Amino acid sequence: MADRTENLVGRNLLGIPETRLPEDFVDVQVAEELVDQDPREVVARHLDSPLAWATLAEDALSDGDDITAYAYARTGYHRGLDALRRHGWRGQGPIPASHAPNRGILRALAMLGETSRRLGDQAEADRITDFLREADPTLLG
Repeated sequence: MADRTENLVGRNLLGIPETRLPEDFVDVQVAEELVDQDPREVVARHLDSPLAWATLAEDALSDGDDITAYAYARTGYHRGLDALRRHGWRGQGPIPASHAPNRGILRALAMLGETSRRLGDQAEADRITDFLREADPTLLG
C-alpha cells in the first residue's frame, strides 16, 4: 500500500481558519521604511511592529550580540502575538507566510528560535520550531 502522508504535508488538518493580518498592518509600511532607513529609527516610530524588532534582532545577531538579539526577537514575538490575537488568532492554526503582512511576526518568531538555540535554551527553540511548523510548514523546508 502506498504511503499517502506526502499529501498531508502543509495541509490544515484541523480545519482552523488561517489568520491573516490586515493589508494595512503596520509591517507593510515598516517594510518600505526599512529599505532606506535606520532600523532603530523605524522601531522608535513603530514600537508595535514585529518586523522592525525582528530586523533589530537580525542586526544584533550579525554583530555577535546574542543576548540583545534575543531581547529584540522576544519583543517582536510578543508584539506579533498581540496583533494576531487582535485579528482573530486563538493560539493555534495557520499563519501563512505567503500573506505579506504576516511575515514580520514569522521573522520575529524565527529569530526567537535561533537566538534561543544559540543561548542554549533548546526547549524554547523546539517550541518555536513547533509553532513555525503549525503556522506555515513551508517555512521549515
